[in-house]
Amino acid sequence: MKPKKRLGQNFLNDSSLLSKIVDVGKITKNDSILEIGPGTGNLTNEIIKRSPRDIIVVEKDNDLSEILKKKFGNKITVINDDILNCYNKFSISRPMKVFGNLPYNISTKILTSFIKIEKLDKRFKQFIFLFQKEVADRIIADENTKNYGRLSILTSWKMNRKKILDINPNYFYPKPKIWSSLISLNPKIKFEKLKKVKNLEHVTNIFFNQKRKMIKKPMRQLFNNYDAISRDLNIDLNSRPQNVSINKYIEICKIYEELT
Repeated sequence: MKPKKRLGQNFLNDSSLLSKIVDVGKITKNDSILEIGPGTGNLTNEIIKRSPRDIIVVEKDNDLSEILKKKFGNKITVINDDILNCYNKFSISRPMKVFGNLPYNISTKILTSFIKIEKLDKRFKQFIFLFQKEVADRIIADENTKNYGRLSILTSWKMNRKKILDINPNYFYPKPKIWSSLISLNPKIKFEKLKKVKNLEHVTNIFFNQKRKMIKKPMRQLFNNYDAISRDLNIDLNSRPQNVSINKYIEICKIYEELT
């Protein structure tokens, strides 16, 4: 099967690496599995070896969907659709573990779509995703580092983040020009509730649009009484956006929501 560039298809073929990826999920016979973009089914085959309770795969490519149905039969359920159209529609009886070698061009969109799901921890147990290394570094970044930004804050708000390993381009076909990284994400049971995720996206967008500037300007954009709010939150207005902790951004967002 020739990979389709327009769908961002890069297939993993190395059996030892595929086994390592599946190992991260620690699959048991009681687990329900969702795989995003299974392609030719190489990772799917490794998942099947661990004998989970059930496996759902979502594959957008019509040709690959037919190949998967013929290859695995009733061992899996194939949904021929775009994950962005159906990620919130699965009828499941237990939290799922999710695997995905995500297309680079929509990987962050897929991640943020899951983050926006209500009661995320009730529906999903773990996400084991392959990202472009640059994106992965932004996901796991902490304050006071160059990669820290909107994606770090949004992900950390609802998930515990861990990089597992970096992956050489030689493990893919076709070979991409950049490295990839394997990330494990676990939904948090307890986190600060916000009225709308888009409010946190809005707040962090204002701050990180000019991330080299001091935060006085974005605070002034958000609040008339920005100086009083900064004192209440113990935030130095001379700081840069990357110096403000994730918890402080959540506090800023909660105040913003109260005033809008």
